[in-house]
Amino acid sequence: VEYLMSEDGGSAERFFLLGTDYVYPRTTNKILRAFLISKGVPESSIEEVYTPFGHSDYQTIVANIKKFSAGGKTAVVSTINGDSNVPFYKELANQGLEATDVPVVAFSVGEEELRGIDTKPLVGHLAAWNYFQSVENPVNEAFVSKWKAYAKAQNLPGADKAVTNDPMEATYVGINMWAQAVEKAGTTDVGKVRDALAGQTFEAPSGYTLTMDEKNHHLHKPVMIGEVQDNGQFSVVWETESPVRAQPWSPYIPGNDKKPDHAVKSN
Repeated sequence: VEYLMSEDGGSAERFFLLGTDYVYPRTTNKILRAFLISKGVPESSIEEVYTPFGHSDYQTIVANIKKFSAGGKTAVVSTINGDSNVPFYKELANQGLEATDVPVVAFSVGEEELRGIDTKPLVGHLAAWNYFQSVENPVNEAFVSKWKAYAKAQNLPGADKAVTNDPMEATYVGINMWAQAVEKAGTTDVGKVRDALAGQTFEAPSGYTLTMDEKNHHLHKPVMIGEVQDNGQFSVVWETESPVRAQPWSPYIPGNDKKPDHAVKSN
């Protein structure tokens, strides 16, 4: 959102928060709304809309986005999940709403979602992740080539178009950190491995060295914003200089400042 508000990101003043109706988008948008208000964005410049899983008719919603954007420079923050993304972006194109007019930054659209679909309606729109296949470094080159070779050797569906993405990189890092913790603990005992995970580091395909927080077991990871290209890949247009320390409790939600990093939910 800070990028969208910057000159490079289009100097957005109004925000349309569009998501699938379940806990992740609603929690994300609760945080985003509080963050935007802290930045001086008035309530009247924030619109929040949810659709059910599998929703496909975005004609009215896109028309409302178009109308909303007439009030000033607007960006859409999308937490739409799954197949609904295809008709949403198609409708944006149908109504002539281009990325240069109203950019959409998605939190759930990556290389796998773009694989095998017409990416023309999405070109120029954005996605925010911790990793993109297109990042250039030796670790990622090896990661991508190994996955493509494995997909081909195992004759996986669509192996000729195999791609990596953020959830895959996260799983790869997690498995490797677990293995490192097992070696350190000398056992697979859950409690001892958990203790050994604290402070683990791993050189990730993202090009950054990731750290498992010693207090809350969340990863310190970079943030990247990628622009959709017509080949289904992303061009990284912005990224943090270093990994961001994990904050399990958003400081923008009232009362969260009193929650300790190690707070856990008891059963």
